Amino acid sequence: MANFNKVILMGNLTRDVELKSIGSGQTVGKIGLAVNRNFTTASGEKRTETTFVDCEAWGKQAEVMAKYLSKGRPVMIEGRLKYDQWEDKDGKKRSTLRVVIENFQFVGAPGGGNGGGGDAGGGSQGSWSRGQGGESREPIHEPEHAGGSPDDIPF
Repeated sequence: MANFNKVILMGNLTRDVELKSIGSGQTVGKIGLAVNRNFTTASGEKRTETTFVDCEAWGKQAEVMAKYLSKGRPVMIEGRLKYDQWEDKDGKKRSTLRVVIENFQFVGAPGGGNGGGGDAGGGSQGSWSRGQGGESREPIHEPEHAGGSPDDIPF
Protein backbone atom coordinates (compact mmCIF):
# COMPACT_ATOMS: atom_id res chain seq x y z
CA MET A 1 0.00 0.00 0.00
CA ALA A 2 1.28 3.46 -0.88
CA ASN A 3 1.86 6.09 1.82
CA PHE A 4 1.31 9.82 1.71
CA ASN A 5 2.13 12.29 4.50
CA LYS A 6 1.32 15.93 3.64
CA VAL A 7 -0.09 18.71 5.82
CA ILE A 8 -1.13 22.20 4.70
CA LEU A 9 -2.18 24.67 7.40
CA MET A 10 -2.81 28.40 7.56
CA GLY A 11 -3.01 30.17 10.90
CA ASN A 12 -1.31 32.61 13.24
CA LEU A 13 1.87 32.12 15.24
CA THR A 14 1.17 31.65 18.96
CA ARG A 15 4.68 32.77 19.91
CA ASP A 16 7.87 34.07 18.36
CA VAL A 17 9.96 31.44 16.56
CA GLU A 18 12.36 29.79 19.04
CA LEU A 19 15.73 29.09 17.41
CA LYS A 20 18.09 26.51 18.87
CA SER A 21 21.35 25.05 17.64
CA ILE A 22 21.72 21.31 18.16
CA GLY A 23 24.93 19.32 18.64
CA SER A 24 25.66 18.87 14.94
CA GLY A 25 25.55 22.64 14.39
CA GLN A 26 22.15 22.40 12.69
CA THR A 27 19.53 25.05 13.55
CA VAL A 28 15.98 24.12 14.51
CA GLY A 29 13.09 26.53 14.92
CA LYS A 30 10.12 25.64 17.13
CA ILE A 31 6.85 27.23 16.09
CA GLY A 32 3.34 27.22 17.54
CA LEU A 33 0.45 27.71 15.14
CA ALA A 34 -3.21 28.46 15.96
CA VAL A 35 -5.66 27.42 13.25
CA ASN A 36 -9.28 28.58 13.54
CA ARG A 37 -12.35 26.79 12.25
CA ASN A 38 -15.49 28.90 12.08
CA PHE A 39 -18.84 27.10 12.02
CA THR A 40 -22.51 27.50 12.83
CA THR A 41 -24.21 25.12 15.26
CA ALA A 42 -27.53 23.42 14.55
CA SER A 43 -29.22 26.15 16.63
CA GLY A 44 -27.68 28.88 14.42
CA GLU A 45 -25.00 30.03 16.89
CA LYS A 46 -21.70 31.05 15.28
CA ARG A 47 -18.65 29.49 16.93
CA THR A 48 -14.90 29.30 16.48
CA GLU A 49 -12.84 26.23 17.29
CA THR A 50 -9.07 26.74 17.60
CA THR A 51 -6.54 23.96 17.06
CA PHE A 52 -3.01 24.52 18.35
CA VAL A 53 -0.27 22.79 16.35
CA ASP A 54 3.43 22.43 17.22
CA CYS A 55 5.72 22.76 14.22
CA GLU A 56 9.46 22.70 13.55
CA ALA A 57 11.61 24.09 10.76
CA TRP A 58 15.27 23.30 10.10
CA GLY A 59 18.36 25.11 8.85
CA LYS A 60 18.20 28.32 6.84
CA GLN A 61 14.43 27.99 6.60
CA ALA A 62 14.13 28.23 10.40
CA GLU A 63 16.40 31.29 10.42
CA VAL A 64 14.30 33.05 7.75
CA MET A 65 11.12 32.31 9.67
CA ALA A 66 12.64 33.70 12.88
CA LYS A 67 13.75 36.83 11.05
CA TYR A 68 10.42 37.69 9.40
CA LEU A 69 7.72 36.08 11.56
CA SER A 70 6.62 36.94 15.09
CA LYS A 71 3.76 36.14 17.45
CA GLY A 72 0.38 36.83 15.86
CA ARG A 73 1.60 36.88 12.23
CA PRO A 74 -0.35 34.76 9.74
CA VAL A 75 1.54 32.12 7.80
CA MET A 76 0.74 29.15 5.58
CA ILE A 77 2.85 26.05 6.06
CA GLU A 78 3.25 22.83 4.15
CA GLY A 79 4.97 19.85 5.68
CA ARG A 80 4.67 16.35 7.05
CA LEU A 81 3.50 14.86 10.33
CA LYS A 82 6.15 13.43 12.65
CA TYR A 83 5.45 11.32 15.74
CA ASP A 84 8.05 11.55 18.52
CA GLN A 85 8.27 9.30 21.60
CA TRP A 86 10.52 9.59 24.67
CA GLU A 87 10.72 8.95 28.40
CA ASP A 88 10.62 11.96 30.71
CA LYS A 89 12.84 12.36 33.78
CA ASP A 90 10.26 10.46 35.88
CA GLY A 91 10.36 7.49 33.50
CA LYS A 92 6.92 8.14 32.03
CA LYS A 93 6.45 7.49 28.33
CA ARG A 94 5.61 10.68 26.46
CA SER A 95 4.73 11.38 22.84
CA THR A 96 3.83 14.24 20.56
CA LEU A 97 2.68 14.76 17.01
CA ARG A 98 4.17 17.76 15.21
CA VAL A 99 4.48 19.16 11.71
CA VAL A 100 7.94 19.30 10.12
CA ILE A 101 7.79 22.35 7.85
CA GLU A 102 8.98 21.77 4.28
CA ASN A 103 7.60 24.99 2.73
CA PHE A 104 6.00 28.13 4.09
CA GLN A 105 4.37 31.22 2.68
CA PHE A 106 4.06 34.68 4.17
CA VAL A 107 0.42 35.76 4.38
CA GLY A 108 -1.04 39.19 5.07
CA ALA A 109 0.21 42.75 5.07
CA PRO A 110 3.92 43.61 5.39
CA GLY A 111 5.31 45.32 8.47
CA GLY A 112 3.53 43.27 11.12
CA GLY A 113 -0.09 43.82 10.11
CA ASN A 114 -2.27 40.78 10.55
CA GLY A 115 -4.03 39.94 7.34
CA GLY A 116 -6.16 37.42 9.19
CA GLY A 117 -5.60 34.71 6.65
CA GLY A 118 -6.07 36.49 3.36
CA ASP A 119 -4.10 38.70 1.06
CA ALA A 120 -6.75 40.91 -0.43
CA GLY A 121 -5.03 43.63 -2.38
CA GLY A 122 -1.82 45.32 -1.33
CA GLY A 123 -0.78 42.59 1.08
CA SER A 124 2.48 40.76 0.74
CA GLN A 125 3.11 37.13 0.10
CA GLY A 126 6.35 35.29 -0.31
CA SER A 127 7.34 31.67 0.02
CA TRP A 128 10.25 29.53 1.02
CA SER A 129 10.85 25.88 0.33
CA ARG A 130 13.37 23.16 0.97
CA GLY A 131 15.04 21.61 -2.05
CA GLN A 132 15.49 17.92 -2.80
CA GLY A 133 17.38 16.16 -0.02
CA GLY A 134 16.56 18.87 2.53
CA GLU A 135 18.90 21.64 1.36
CA SER A 136 17.45 25.13 1.59
CA ARG A 137 16.60 27.22 -1.43
CA GLU A 138 16.46 30.99 -1.41
CA PRO A 139 13.07 32.63 -0.90
CA ILE A 140 11.02 33.34 -3.99
CA HIS A 141 10.63 36.86 -2.63
CA GLU A 142 10.93 38.61 0.69
CA PRO A 143 7.84 39.51 2.74
CA GLU A 144 8.34 43.28 2.31
CA HIS A 145 8.08 45.13 -0.98
CA ALA A 146 11.42 46.26 -2.38
CA GLY A 147 9.92 49.64 -3.22
CA GLY A 148 7.42 50.89 -5.70
CA SER A 149 3.77 49.93 -5.77
CA PRO A 150 1.92 46.74 -6.69
CA ASP A 151 0.95 48.51 -9.94
CA ASP A 152 4.63 48.38 -11.01
CA ILE A 153 4.57 44.57 -11.18
CA PRO A 154 4.58 43.53 -14.87
CA PHE A 155 1.92 40.80 -14.56
